[in-house]
Amino acid sequence: MTTSLSKADPSRPGVTGPVVISVDAMGGDRGPAAVVAGIEKSAEKNPDIRFIVHGPEDELRRMISRRKGLADRCDIRNAPGVVTMDDKPAQVIRQAQDTSMWSAIESVRAGEATVAVSCGNTGALMALSTLRLRKLPGVNRPAIAVLWPSRGPQGFNVILDVGADIKADATDLLQYAMMGASYARNGLGLQRPRIGLLNVGTEDHKGRPELKEAHVLIAAAAGNANAEYVGFVEGSDLMSARVDVIVTDGFTGNIALKTGEGTAKLVGDFLKDAFANSIMSKFAAVLAMTSLKRLQKRIDPRRVNGGVFLGLNGTVVKSHGSADATGVSAAIKLAFKLAQSGFQDRLAARVAQANEQAEVAQGTRQAGA
Repeated sequence: MTTSLSKADPSRPGVTGPVVISVDAMGGDRGPAAVVAGIEKSAEKNPDIRFIVHGPEDELRRMISRRKGLADRCDIRNAPGVVTMDDKPAQVIRQAQDTSMWSAIESVRAGEATVAVSCGNTGALMALSTLRLRKLPGVNRPAIAVLWPSRGPQGFNVILDVGADIKADATDLLQYAMMGASYARNGLGLQRPRIGLLNVGTEDHKGRPELKEAHVLIAAAAGNANAEYVGFVEGSDLMSARVDVIVTDGFTGNIALKTGEGTAKLVGDFLKDAFANSIMSKFAAVLAMTSLKRLQKRIDPRRVNGGVFLGLNGTVVKSHGSADATGVSAAIKLAFKLAQSGFQDRLAARVAQANEQAEVAQGTRQAGA
């Protein structure tokens, strides 16, 4: 028997009561078992979360009923279809109405849930989210924002866009900056986020024309957005304490993200090889175990699992496709935090402010022409 959930109020900032999270249980590499296990971990840690879980009803009911007390926190929505990792976004848009991904987004669109979480196909999820939730007024290109381990006091920097769209003009980059600052404020608790624009150098004369134009726009808008613009930053600043939000186009951001993930894995493999090289190195590994575990925890991608789709009329968190229970729980935790802070309303306000700033700048340029 499913539990009826009252409608969430996504327009209410600073929600203090129960938050409803819509979860796509299918589409991840590990199947629904990992997703349900992640839901259980989240439910154990936070009594203020309730769930709408989307997927084959009979299968999900069996899994959820085996976990003590979880059925009372979940409303199961039958969705027999699955969007696979190999499905093309255009194909999904035409044929996805019976899928768990479509159903999960629909719960946000209908106001039943505040945030949707999915481990599924990123391109398909962005396409369906844009189709069903629509873009915020004035937003040309939505963005995907992720958290990147850094030397900053919060331990992470926000980077966007990392792959929603390979292009971005100056106005898009301005909107990314305002959306990223809002995410840092609500997701990381930073009162005055520092914004940097990724470039091939920090000098003002470097970079493509759209970067130079965005440089001027972001500098003018940052103060009114309760943020600080530090100017151009380079690739070495992605993990530095100099900046909190790094803005770039999706092509560059996605390459940076995949490069960082690959480098982290390579370093981890090198460490394993080094400590397994001899009896003495194995002994050294035992002595260094506490420090190694601390390092592993700090760079563990599961702790920051969850890219956030920004620029839509609703919040969607994309969990990594290979996420296990810990990773899914981390994505749900992020979704809950954003929902509780009233993030969507605050984000819309920042986007509107960025649009006004861009219009003023365009009018000034035309007057001077």
